[in-house]
Amino acid sequence: MPTLSRWRTGHAQPADIQKQNERSVLIDGLGVGIVTGVSTFLSVFLTRLGASPFLVGLLTALPALTGMLLAIPAGRFLERQRNMAPWYSWPRAMVQGSFVVMGLIPFFVSQQITVYAVIIIWALVTIPQTIVNITFTVVMGAVAGPRRRQYLMSRRWSVLGATTAITVAAIGAFLDNVPFPLNYQIVFIASFVGGALSFFFSRRLTIPDNPPPQQDVVQQSLRAYLSDMLAVLREPSPFSRFVISAFVFNLGMMMALPLFPLYWVRQLNASDFWIGLINTTNNGVLLVAYFIWTALTRRKGNVLALRICVFGLVLYPLLTALTPRVEPLVFYAALAGIFGAGLNLVLFDISLSTAPPERTAAYIALYQLTTYIATLVAPLVGTLLADLFGYTPALLTGAAFRLAGAILFVWLGVGVTSERPRAVQTA
Repeated sequence: MPTLSRWRTGHAQPADIQKQNERSVLIDGLGVGIVTGVSTFLSVFLTRLGASPFLVGLLTALPALTGMLLAIPAGRFLERQRNMAPWYSWPRAMVQGSFVVMGLIPFFVSQQITVYAVIIIWALVTIPQTIVNITFTVVMGAVAGPRRRQYLMSRRWSVLGATTAITVAAIGAFLDNVPFPLNYQIVFIASFVGGALSFFFSRRLTIPDNPPPQQDVVQQSLRAYLSDMLAVLREPSPFSRFVISAFVFNLGMMMALPLFPLYWVRQLNASDFWIGLINTTNNGVLLVAYFIWTALTRRKGNVLALRICVFGLVLYPLLTALTPRVEPLVFYAALAGIFGAGLNLVLFDISLSTAPPERTAAYIALYQLTTYIATLVAPLVGTLLADLFGYTPALLTGAAFRLAGAILFVWLGVGVTSERPRAVQTA
């Protein structure tokens, strides 16, 4: 295929390939949405099996811990791969397929053993999940190119959000009508449909080959590679300014995350109806919000949207901490969903536009490393502060970290320049 050959060497993406890619991205998102909806019930499944709070907490802690340990080595491995697309589809299939295995286990062992078996499986799939978290950004950025990637991702995330919401609602209705644990087993095994859909269409993605890595990078030891990658954060580059600002902001985001449901239930005595309404509203506005922010960034660029969203998200924990009634929380959740959608889009775009094209996988892995650290540490700090001082001071601390991150985004000029950082210099 001469056209495909010319494109792989650096020319513009042919229209037929671009159309196929965009269709595959959207259908892949539909499949991912089904499995994501199923995954929201995993912690409930373990709880009903009698798992301790510590074991349930491992569902969140293990992916972050594995990511901290493996993000940089995974980035090093991936930037040496000629074609990145298979490293997105196959590892994701492994993660999605794990739910089918979890659904089959109770047929063969006791409930107590099932708990530990599920945790072990979850620990193992954090390895391919770390790879997926890196390749997702790289592959999705390459599918449509700089001009269309925000538009495509807004459509994908809208499809994914709608599919997840429908799946969760359907599963909730189903679980009440079938005895435990068979009800959860059927749900997990049925997730095969979404996983198969995702795998089939993600395999069809066609993107340009990676440029070959520099010889000195290939010959580097892992220790020297890690040292050079961390040195990137000390360089006065657009990428380092972006990562540092995002890390501080993410600390505030993750610190408040476990505090919201605790505050709703223990401070405001919110009913299940109100909690469901808050979560539904937060997810429901995403369907429209992504398209609003895509239109805004097209006209005004990323900087305005970024600043509106980060300062807007400061309000969520701040207003929640100062609210003595549950009713206004629905409005706050809607605002958080709107601002969160815009932040997802602009951070995705800025991470790609500030990373050097010949080192995209490595730089995205570095960014993911900082996210994993925030995901592991900040929730623990937030819940500790809540135990020591109460939920209101803890939420205000989360808001303060978000504000500090928002100020850094402005002060360091994140997104203002399109200058790309230089590649890592090796010894």
